[in-house]
Amino acid sequence: MRVLVAEDHRVLARTIATGLRRQAMAVDIASTGAEAERMCLLTAYDVLILDRDLPVMSGDEVCRRLRELTDPPRILMLTAADELTDRIYGLTELGADDYLAKPFDFTELVARVRALSRRAPKPAPSVLRFGNITLDETRRDVSVNGTALELSAKETAVLRLLMLADGEPVAHDEIVRTVWDRHHDTATGVVRTTISRLRGKLGDSCLILTDKGEGYRLCD
Repeated sequence: MRVLVAEDHRVLARTIATGLRRQAMAVDIASTGAEAERMCLLTAYDVLILDRDLPVMSGDEVCRRLRELTDPPRILMLTAADELTDRIYGLTELGADDYLAKPFDFTELVARVRALSRRAPKPAPSVLRFGNITLDETRRDVSVNGTALELSAKETAVLRLLMLADGEPVAHDEIVRTVWDRHHDTATGVVRTTISRLRGKLGDSCLILTDKGEGYRLCD
C-alpha cells in the first residue's frame, strides 16, 4: 500500500510515516499543500493523510483539487478541530473519505487507513492464495501447506505484491516503489536480499523465479 502523509509538523509527519512503514506500507511525506498536490499528480497513492492546516495551499483546497482527478487517492483528513460541523463540512463539502481529529490514537489511524484502502476500486481479497501459499491480509498470517511462517513486514508485503500479480513478473522498481518509498535507492540490493530470505522461508527456491529484465514472479 502506498501512502502520502501531508503534514507540516515535521515531528508528527515523521512519527506517522515511521509507524506506517512498520506496518509494511510505503510512505512519502509532503510538508505543504502544493507539494502534496504535485506528488499526487505524479504518483498513484492509495491513501492520502491530509492535514487541513497546510501552508502554501490549504488541505481543504488540496482535497477539492484532487477530487477532480479521474482516480484520486482516498483522503483521510486530519484536523485539530473536532466540532461536528467541521466533520460534516470535510466529508460533504470537501469530499474527504474520512475524518480524524487530533490528537488521535495511532492504532485508530492505521485501522482507518487500511479501511480506506479497501474501498478502492476492485479491492484485493482479504485472503490471497497462490499454489500452496496462503496470505491472510487481515491477520497478516502466511502459511505454506497449512504451516505458518514467520515473515517480516517487508517480506510479507513483497510476497503480497507477487501473489497479486498471479504468476506475472513484477518489476524490481515497482517492488521498491510499492513496498519501500520514493526516496529509496532502487540500485540497492534490498529487494534481492528480501527475495532471498523469502525463498528460504518458503522452503523452495523455485517458488520465486527471477526473470532477467522483467523482475520476479511466483511459480507454482
